[in-house]
Amino acid sequence: MAFMFFKSSASRSFFIALPIAFAFSGLTNLNEANASEHGFSMGFNLELNPLDDTPFIDDAPRATDNRHPAWFSETFLNLPEDLARARLKGKKGIILYFGQTHCAYCEALLEVNFKKEQDIVNYTQQNFDVIALDIWGNRIVTDFDGNELEEKALAEFERTDFTPSLIFYTDDGTEALRLRGYYPPYRFRGALKYVVEEYYKAESYADYMARANPPPKFDLEDMNEQAFFEVPPYGLDRSRFAAEKPLVVFFERHNCHACDILHSDPLEDESTRELLSEFEAVQLDMWSEQKVLTPAGKRSTAREWSRELGIFNTPTLVFFDRGGNEVFRIDSVVRLYRLRGVLEYVLAEGYESAPSYQRWREIMQQAEINPESTDS
Repeated sequence: MAFMFFKSSASRSFFIALPIAFAFSGLTNLNEANASEHGFSMGFNLELNPLDDTPFIDDAPRATDNRHPAWFSETFLNLPEDLARARLKGKKGIILYFGQTHCAYCEALLEVNFKKEQDIVNYTQQNFDVIALDIWGNRIVTDFDGNELEEKALAEFERTDFTPSLIFYTDDGTEALRLRGYYPPYRFRGALKYVVEEYYKAESYADYMARANPPPKFDLEDMNEQAFFEVPPYGLDRSRFAAEKPLVVFFERHNCHACDILHSDPLEDESTRELLSEFEAVQLDMWSEQKVLTPAGKRSTAREWSRELGIFNTPTLVFFDRGGNEVFRIDSVVRLYRLRGVLEYVLAEGYESAPSYQRWREIMQQAEINPESTDS
């Protein structure tokens, strides 16, 4: 397998794990009756530590099989019909899984969340039919608006730039949540609960996660510093004059294990640092009151701005063009090759020439194989 589990110090576990364990009480209540009520076996880790369950993903190009679990549902290639079948079975709705072969992040979802974590498997099966679609597939799918599209066209329309991407639909066809990229088990449990228990009707996913994962009372460790980060004051206004460089804002937080992972191999890579030198790069603590003049020219704080942007996961990297328009974001687990690819995509302004990040990568790969095909 291409992943292993990180372990962190006990001191960090104490201050971070407890708020999440009790906020997601429906998932982590310490008695068998409640676990049974929510469809969980008592085999899942009751001392859930979000710092410990993020798998290491080697996203270097390589062959992966990524076979879907046998419990995934066969699709009618008609989403209203797939949803109707789920309703007849008493399910809460369906999950559309957009994936591809040779995707290390899809492998992590299928092998960890949907295989190793049996409580996630049980809870997902109990509440959803999971429909698998190939972002490069040619099968014709009828969407909820009656449009007939090839799988790859539907993937582009839904902007599934990162695989795996999951879209949660409720039993009436309402889109309740979408996740782009891989999320480790503890966050995935939170996403399932958010949809199943209908929190989406009352609050955004960002607000839901903020309640479940509040800032720690004590900052036990500083955030990771990098020489390429700008220093305050943060005047990021691009509303009147275009900047010389595109902007990337790293929204992080103290005591963030996923942030530590990002700052290890991916951001220590020399080629990544060379690409980042072409950006204006800013690091913000999403919970802080650090003053910021946003790219739109609005005076704000890091906390207010992250809320406006709907940041719900750390680290999240938000990319802006020279004119201050958001053009891309990474809000899921990212390793070296994916990060490097996104940096190249933004620098090349690939969002102007291709309908999606994946399509742009395909065009670039074809150009490398047959350079003459791109000559005009």
